[in-house]
Amino acid sequence: MKDYQFTDHSYDVVVVGAGGAGLRATFGLAQAGLSTACLTKVFPTRSHTVAAQGGISAALGNMGEDDWRWHMYDTVKGSDWLGDQDAIEFMCKEAPAAVIELEHFGVPFSRTEDGRIYQRPFGGMTTRYGKGVAQRTCAAADRTGHAMLHTLYQQSLKHSATFFIEYFALDLIMEDGECRGVLALDMAEGTLHRFRAQRVILATGGYGRAWFSCTSAHTCTGDGGGMVLRAGLPLQDMEFVQFHPTGIYGAGCLITEGSRGEGGYLTNAAGERFMERYAPNAKDLASRDVVSRSMTIEIREGRGVGPHQDHIHLHLEHLGPEVIKERLPGIAETARIFAGVDVNKEPIPVLPTVHYNMGGIPCTVDGEVVRSNRGGGEEVVPGLMAVGEAACVSVHGANRLGSNSLLDLVVFGRAAAKRCTGVLRPNAPHRPLRADSTDAAIARLDRLRNANGQRSTASIRLALQKTMQRDAAVFRTGETLEEGKRHLAEVFDSFAEVKVSDRSLIWNSDLVETLELDNLLGQAVATMHSAANRTESRGAHAREDFPARDDEHWLKHTLCWVDAKGGTRIDYRAVHLNTLTDEVEPIPPKARTY
Repeated sequence: MKDYQFTDHSYDVVVVGAGGAGLRATFGLAQAGLSTACLTKVFPTRSHTVAAQGGISAALGNMGEDDWRWHMYDTVKGSDWLGDQDAIEFMCKEAPAAVIELEHFGVPFSRTEDGRIYQRPFGGMTTRYGKGVAQRTCAAADRTGHAMLHTLYQQSLKHSATFFIEYFALDLIMEDGECRGVLALDMAEGTLHRFRAQRVILATGGYGRAWFSCTSAHTCTGDGGGMVLRAGLPLQDMEFVQFHPTGIYGAGCLITEGSRGEGGYLTNAAGERFMERYAPNAKDLASRDVVSRSMTIEIREGRGVGPHQDHIHLHLEHLGPEVIKERLPGIAETARIFAGVDVNKEPIPVLPTVHYNMGGIPCTVDGEVVRSNRGGGEEVVPGLMAVGEAACVSVHGANRLGSNSLLDLVVFGRAAAKRCTGVLRPNAPHRPLRADSTDAAIARLDRLRNANGQRSTASIRLALQKTMQRDAAVFRTGETLEEGKRHLAEVFDSFAEVKVSDRSLIWNSDLVETLELDNLLGQAVATMHSAANRTESRGAHAREDFPARDDEHWLKHTLCWVDAKGGTRIDYRAVHLNTLTDEVEPIPPKARTY
């Protein structure tokens, strides 16, 4: 459009997002000599990876025996057999080297007395295929994400990656099914920038802000998923949303699973350690879906804590001040600020809260985005890649094990960089973009910038969040999901009546939040419709009307397309039950025991 001027840029690779996955990809690309741009809507060290507390999993064996095959078994089991076993094998096998590499880059891990990386127990992590408890999660106190993010940013700067900070990615530039680049808004200057690239890597994180109570930062609006849906591509396994058992009651702030790994435990109103009834072996260190559902049942059956019997207590006071100060200092501070609790003397009030999106952009082990082809199979989308929580490889399947997320970021961020290095020629010339390549993106921006309806962005977002909190919760039924679809359709339609008061482009937070809400709406619709479609219980998707896992009909990935009017189309991908090498046997589906 003639009213909008562009600044054009050309790079070998453009990475969108500067969290752990984006920075690991950026660093790897720059280190290999590819011209690399990283676009990020917040300063890199404020990306949401900075909030990761508990640690990163790897079978180092520093605190007892361990094996990457046991890690793989736990991850497949934790995924409720929806995870792709070739991708899980790759991740778990690469984990020890990836963590040692981080150590060499400068991540200040906590140490054992003999100087090795400290490792703590985490939910679902076992030895000898479920027979023992593994100490597999490498930690930098309870600020592991913070340590990793700062280190990766410093390494990216060291290798001369170019950062475009406080740039908001508006849309992918697609031509004939190929991704040619991305259009972005410089929020500080109010200018538009077109980035041409041989590859675009989406590392934009999850969309937890679609729910009312979540551990996600306000920036977690799934912008990559929104862009992919608008490009006519599907998202995968969106029905699988992890509720972390221990968000602070009333605030949603995360209390790391590492607090239970260090010996913390949950109690109900009677002071009973109820997890012994639900998971007699793993107890408080059962996987997150099991603990969240157990807590919800306790509350539903009248055993919740507090005047409204609507939360649970997490106890750390028995650990003693020295352990808390050394290994959980951030948790003590968070509990004091957001719950008014001194963890040395009293329990923390907690409640399950949305924490992680297992679903996302379907892609290969190398990070290349895939789509269905006309022959009924699938093909790579030329020029487009995805890593981190924005992507669905799928290593987490129906439920992610704690501390596998930071591992996912570094392993697949690194893999995407290696793939680009192997197939791209540095500084190769770019074909010119078509004159109309950004017309649709500019028209959308202009429409929202000048929107003059009757509803504020905040009111529509609140309606969305309350609908998702109520109807796409820990427990689901066909009735609540159908009601959720109806309510969500009303919220989606109300977006046509949004009002943006600020017409400028410079630091227009009203406009940016409206663009983010547009991204959230599409992914919320995909989640609700995918959940209503899957008539079984698997991992984090718990249907009270279909309580059993149904491998005969539902051992498959969901693909969901969402159009501009909120309509959906659903198809499926096969779960990869094969392994990547012959070093380990495929793990056949069986009942989960705790």
